[in-house]
Amino acid sequence: MPRQIVTFGEVLLRLTTPKHERFVQARQFDVIYGGAECNVAVALAQWGIGAHHVTAVPDNDMGQACLAYIRQFGVDTSLSQKRPGRQGLYYLETGASVRASKVVYDRARSSFSELQPGIFNWREIFQGKSWFHFTGISAAVSDGAAAVCQEAAAAAQAQGLTVTCDLNYRSALWQPERAREVMRPLMKNVDFLLGGRDDADKMLGVTLPPTSGVSGLDYKSTGELALKLRDEFNFSKVALTMRAGDSADENEVSAVCFDGVKVINGRRIQLKGMVDRVGGGDAFAAGMIFGNLQGWDSEKTLEFAVASGAIKHTVHGDFQIASVAEVEALAAGGGGGRVQR
Repeated sequence: MPRQIVTFGEVLLRLTTPKHERFVQARQFDVIYGGAECNVAVALAQWGIGAHHVTAVPDNDMGQACLAYIRQFGVDTSLSQKRPGRQGLYYLETGASVRASKVVYDRARSSFSELQPGIFNWREIFQGKSWFHFTGISAAVSDGAAAVCQEAAAAAQAQGLTVTCDLNYRSALWQPERAREVMRPLMKNVDFLLGGRDDADKMLGVTLPPTSGVSGLDYKSTGELALKLRDEFNFSKVALTMRAGDSADENEVSAVCFDGVKVINGRRIQLKGMVDRVGGGDAFAAGMIFGNLQGWDSEKTLEFAVASGAIKHTVHGDFQIASVAEVEALAAGGGGGRVQR
């Protein structure tokens, strides 16, 4: 099976306040690029998977800078298009302690948001590929982008690719009612569902079972939710992440996966002194896809994915750029932070 993945989604210019400053304090911003699907492509490219990202950027210097930034991490952008519109962007105010991080989107009338079905030749794009990945964020950007997600997912499944969707609910982009209206029909072309455990209700109308009464991570109810999602949408696999913690700097993370036969619980990983929380879920998704492409068993795949999501919190920016060896070391119980000499 060819180890080639296509990801589809907007790449945004990210403007981050330095030194945990509030927006009102900032007099300069750190400039990088990122986007949920592109973040997955970058991680997989680092790990030796052929990663192709499909997007639309403006036909100007900003669009060229965006694509060049992605290419430096080994992602093929030749299937993307330069189109009318502007470069989408988002502002990030990095939280600290009891103050949460904050995101402000500025992506109206971007080149990606103006997309319509028929622009991309998906049949040609998917030739020789084995996997297609998109997220609910792309579907939330505009009606046109949502329709292209549907077009792409249907074409990918028809050509025999495995299709993954990471729900990624964003309250700044849409409300649950609209999210369910768009996302539920999309699920018919999804093989493998990914998401946070709270996304299912907001985006698919599948409610979380009563909690088991435990504090922190609740494996029991999350596992039951994975089975409910399987039963309603006939997914081949479902993986749901969990997070606990009341601080922007300290969290506990894990995940649950239904692998087609049984529910598996991932181990807990404590995160302290987090550098950047953005992209943690994308790093988890990349880990799940990577393990499946490698032919690993479900337990090894889930442990790798949880470790991938955890280690991303130690890296500034959207991208997961830890090596396979680094992720495997954390999955095996490493991560003491000693200097490597």
